[in-house]
Amino acid sequence: MTRTRIAVLASGGGTNLQAILDHLGRLGDRRCGEVVLVASDRADAGALTRASMRGIATATLATPRRAEGAVLGPLLEGHGVELVVLAGYLRRVPDEVVRRYADRMINVHPALLPAFGGAGMYGMRVHEAVLASGATVTGVTAHFVDEEYDRGPIIAQWPVPVLTGDDGATLAARVLRVEHVLYPRVVDAVAGGRLTLAACRGGRRLAAAADVEFTMLSRKDDCLAEAIDRALDC
Repeated sequence: MTRTRIAVLASGGGTNLQAILDHLGRLGDRRCGEVVLVASDRADAGALTRASMRGIATATLATPRRAEGAVLGPLLEGHGVELVVLAGYLRRVPDEVVRRYADRMINVHPALLPAFGGAGMYGMRVHEAVLASGATVTGVTAHFVDEEYDRGPIIAQWPVPVLTGDDGATLAARVLRVEHVLYPRVVDAVAGGRLTLAACRGGRRLAAAADVEFTMLSRKDDCLAEAIDRALDC
């Protein structure tokens, strides 16, 4: 079986990367993609360490402040990358790379886009904005990447409740748990062609059923995974 060659771009500790690797590992021979490269704009990113421990090629990218390092476009081409997965990558991807991978580059965002998205909206800023708005539900969005921040066609969304007494840290942790279940499944579905840009533009997307129980309490992760698998026909 020929598997889609995946590059993961990450700026931080790499927990979403780890979730992707673990999920593909559990799928075994049924997996549709293989992570062949992990790149970061930070030489000390934990994601690079996680990749190295798995024997996956790594690279530190050049930035406007640090000329030394790999240039993203040629790096992806050199590794024969077919799908680019942004997993906590905080740099803007050059427009020419976005265009080259227009239907083969995806991102995950810790809110229900288009709400709480756009330039500068990442990490704790998103969760604090959700709390300040008084919203009672937030969530996770996976989407294709285009030249505008957080505006590419939506692939999948899943709700996460905002609970009384939440602060940024507790809400972030609850959202991240859902990211770790949803995003790896989206990655494999896109790698396998089960979710495509054309289909998403046509209105097809993965979303929780209206009656789904999404309150994330202890031991709920397996139930969430089963619900997402059913929605994806996994």
